[in-house]
Amino acid sequence: MTSTSVPESTRLGLLARIEAKPEHADEVQELLTGALALARQEPGTSVWFALRLGPATFGVFDAFGNEEARTAHLQGPIAAALTENAPKLFAAPPEIVPVEILAAKLA
Repeated sequence: MTSTSVPESTRLGLLARIEAKPEHADEVQELLTGALALARQEPGTSVWFALRLGPATFGVFDAFGNEEARTAHLQGPIAAALTENAPKLFAAPPEIVPVEILAAKLA
């Protein structure tokens, strides 16, 4: 069920939690801030945030209008960069949870 409080372009999302190896936290921050340019190139990604939750804990939240856009993002260059760098930079595999947006306030 889609809420009338949610724009069509942000109905579905992904919430990822990333735990960096403490000695690589700065590199993970650089990887995530650098990924903004890639997110901007994804036409189906309407919202994208990289977050720092703690000294070595990071997150990513993004939103999409449909399942096809969400799937494309999961198969895109940001996911590839995270997967490629995971063994060196991450203490554990990222936890990625698909979510449904219930309400939103944008701009």
